[in-house]
Amino acid sequence: MTSHDRPSVQVISAHSGDFVWRAGGALALYAERGHDVRIVCLSYGERGESPGLWRTPGMTVDAAKAARRDEAEAAAAALGARITFLDLGDYPLRIDDDGLSRIVAEIRDAAPEVLLTHVANDPYNRDHDAAHEATLLARQVAQAAGHDPSTPPIGAPQVLQFEPHQPEQCGFVPNLLLDITPVFERKRKAMECMGAQSHLVQYYTDLGLRRGVQAVRNGGDRSIVQAEAYQRVFPIVGDVLR
Repeated sequence: MTSHDRPSVQVISAHSGDFVWRAGGALALYAERGHDVRIVCLSYGERGESPGLWRTPGMTVDAAKAARRDEAEAAAAALGARITFLDLGDYPLRIDDDGLSRIVAEIRDAAPEVLLTHVANDPYNRDHDAAHEATLLARQVAQAAGHDPSTPPIGAPQVLQFEPHQPEQCGFVPNLLLDITPVFERKRKAMECMGAQSHLVQYYTDLGLRRGVQAVRNGGDRSIVQAEAYQRVFPIVGDVLR
């Protein structure tokens, strides 16, 4: 089965842990619905995103990369997703023309209906901004008929920005609260794979509960317990006002 035989959801994650905390529920939900769920990690998060590892005496960058790769692969498996690592550097993440071409190739191969990525402006972590910009630029290039004629151009996938760690400072205003109650235990299992950032497990468990409360208060079914928040980049199209 090729990637185009079933609908696809793809996440472009700056670091190897970001997709777990911020979009793990969405990925598990769509994997259970039979979608082709793919993760592209632009870096391993080996320098700034691995505090637990750097408390180990004798830790090196290569060892941190290997540990983060193992964690992310286990988390992806728990969510039912496929994962690719581009190893473009961490703190700072630098995406050159070759790196951008690799992202474009991943997007064309997946032909996603939806792309998930970071917000445009995170003053605490500019790697996230780089990932956002690269996602939009790669989406644009992947749509171009004249780019790499050996692969077909994609359509116009929606881009959803997932919730940053400190949303108010990032100008994050969610317009989608996604019910992840049926798959939250899978997300929890994936989060527990991320030993280098184990301090975040409880934070994102609590955040899921808060967003679940908000989902109910915004008209969602009262059975909702956990949710994830997203902000669309592009308008949605329909024939009804809602």
